[in-house]
Amino acid sequence: MTLPTQDILALIPQRPPFVMVDTLLSASDDTTVTTLLVQADNVLVNDGELSEAGLTENIAQTAAAGAGYAAQQLSKPVQPGFIGAVKNLEVFALPKVGDTVVTEVKIENQVFDVTIIKGKITCKGETLAQCEMKIFIQPQQ
Repeated sequence: MTLPTQDILALIPQRPPFVMVDTLLSASDDTTVTTLLVQADNVLVNDGELSEAGLTENIAQTAAAGAGYAAQQLSKPVQPGFIGAVKNLEVFALPKVGDTVVTEVKIENQVFDVTIIKGKITCKGETLAQCEMKIFIQPQQ
């Protein structure tokens, strides 16, 4: 589903300067799509490019935005999550300052507080990076 403009900070537990997503484009039961405009002052930009760590965090925060949107729809609080493992990370190119990346995350499996996702980042129609990730959700007391 396409969403109205969202305050991304209401959907994710991260706070500036460590926010690696700008806009939630769409969210469904198993797929989330976000964008990020790479800016020079991003803490994970090195030599004018978003680093591999920035790309990995962008995928994780896209998953968090989808989970946050789902929680918001149920009037529940956004729960923090942690990257448990990154598998098969492939980085083909790094986006430059001024580029807007589009990130798609698909939930592959969910068991208790563990979600396994596949993420893919594209820019101008080219795949920049992809990986599988295991994310642990910290239940709120």
